[in-house]
Amino acid sequence: MDSKETERFVEESLSSSSKKSEPILSQEEHHHSPQTCVKNNPFSIFLQPFQWLQMLSDQLNPTFIFGIVVVYGLSQGFSGSFFRVVTDYYWKDVQKVQPSVVQMYIGLYYIPWIMKPIWGLFTDVFPIKGYRRRPYFVVAGVVGCVSALMVALLGNLPVALALGCLIGVAAGMAVADVTIDACIAKNSIEIRALAPDMQSLCGFCSSAGALIGYSTSGFFVHHLGAQAALILLAIPPAFIMLLGFVIYEMKSTTLHSDPKQKPMENLGIAVRGMYQTIKYPQVWKPSLYMFLSLALSISTHEGQFYWYTDPKAGPAFSQEFVGMIYAVGAMASMVGVLIYHKVLKDYPFRNLLFFAQLLYGLSGMLDLLFILRWNLALGIPDSFFVISEECVSRIISRIRWIPMIVLSTRLCPLGIEGTFFALLMCIDSFGSLTSKWGGGMVLHVLNVTRTDFTNLWVVILIRNCLRLATLGLIFLVPKTDQLDALIPHDLLTKNSAQTADDEEIELVPKNDKDANRHTIVLMQTAPSRATRTFMDYDSISQSMDGICGLYERKLKELNPALGNITYDIADLYNFIDGLVDMSALVYDHSLRAYLPYDRQWIKQKVFQHLKKLAH
Repeated sequence: MDSKETERFVEESLSSSSKKSEPILSQEEHHHSPQTCVKNNPFSIFLQPFQWLQMLSDQLNPTFIFGIVVVYGLSQGFSGSFFRVVTDYYWKDVQKVQPSVVQMYIGLYYIPWIMKPIWGLFTDVFPIKGYRRRPYFVVAGVVGCVSALMVALLGNLPVALALGCLIGVAAGMAVADVTIDACIAKNSIEIRALAPDMQSLCGFCSSAGALIGYSTSGFFVHHLGAQAALILLAIPPAFIMLLGFVIYEMKSTTLHSDPKQKPMENLGIAVRGMYQTIKYPQVWKPSLYMFLSLALSISTHEGQFYWYTDPKAGPAFSQEFVGMIYAVGAMASMVGVLIYHKVLKDYPFRNLLFFAQLLYGLSGMLDLLFILRWNLALGIPDSFFVISEECVSRIISRIRWIPMIVLSTRLCPLGIEGTFFALLMCIDSFGSLTSKWGGGMVLHVLNVTRTDFTNLWVVILIRNCLRLATLGLIFLVPKTDQLDALIPHDLLTKNSAQTADDEEIELVPKNDKDANRHTIVLMQTAPSRATRTFMDYDSISQSMDGICGLYERKLKELNPALGNITYDIADLYNFIDGLVDMSALVYDHSLRAYLPYDRQWIKQKVFQHLKKLAH
């Protein structure tokens, strides 16, 4: 059911509500619908980004939004961009390595990212002190900080040790990424309508951080040197350590489906769930497309970077200007995020990815024009042409990338969402590794070195042809809209974590009559009609979890100093009764229609759900 149909159900179901009791949640605190309207005013265009962030913060959690800013903005955005430029100069000027060899080294940076399923398994089935996410942020911060300080402060390191430290920096980023992605995947499953918004926020934070990183990288390389500048890479991991202490996460309680269940048993369930999920054509086909679209676009970055900075064969760009090129590209990435968020997030996956890939291949021809210096023949200066080319490439790359991430979140079953999303990102990282190593081999075969760039144009032409060839694989991408569920509801339910705090993994019996029944929970939190909202779930059980989670978040807001919060069923009933209105619409497969249920039915189902979990 699409968002318009859901909104119609909200209006029809709540139109008869007339109860005027005092609400427990204020209008600002209630679970906002993503379709909440904002009154028009002359300054609305300037207020929209802040209202959007406020809506996400209210609906998800302020510390979760802070986590996205830290991981995507500081770690992946700033640190990733700064890392890219500074390490290029480090290998070129300090270690004096050939471009094809550097390309192979850079491929090794992807090893921690390829291991993301392992990190995902740890976060899903091996909680530390009752927490599944917070300790792993701390671990990621420590690894990244120590590695950055070592490579920056230990002098002229051997190549192997320097490479190991840089891989350690990448490992810190990867562990933090898989941990926050698990939170994003879980929220994307529970609140499907906000999945594109979350990815837009991730993309914006990443681009904003990259803008700062690229803008400052050339300056610090010029004034501190390539090696000393690497010390700044220790700053983002310090914030990730802080995130591990402040991000909100409910601690595991004694209310488990099986108190004797061991972590290794959970591990087995998670692995079986991953295997069952990846077998579905709806899952492996788009996963294969994402891998091939990355792997076939071989990377020529190092060859182009060496050519950019060569005083004889290339345009001899300065260190500051190289950083500025990438900084302008980061600004263009934010434009790409804005275009996707405002215009493209409602288009079907296949149509959007087809045209994005087509433009991606055609835009690569601008690199070819630049390498052949045809821009000079047209009277276009090198600086203007390369910045224009970078902007076009970044906008298209971002428009192409965000739908693939949204698609990945759609393929994750609840309960092992962290592990399975990490598996999909591992596949993407392996595609990027293949791209780097494939490009490195082509550069080596065509003899593109530190000083000889005669065949660089041939490498770029091969890359562009492979990008266009990827269009022949677009049939692997589903035709569905970006808000549709792509995997069977029963698969989601089988792999779902059916505990009060989502801390354990349990397979739901196939004969559970409440499974595979799409449920819409309708609420009005205050007398004002503007407080009407809804939450939709893939089963009745998940909707009851959602109601309990709503109450638990309210308790946490009222008692921020308490580590463990307990409540009984009477407290939960009071919360439900305190709302102006609460009802539910549950899909009946035999009737092919939604059936309405009142507040009393919801209270009965919540009691049955918690009683089942307690046993």
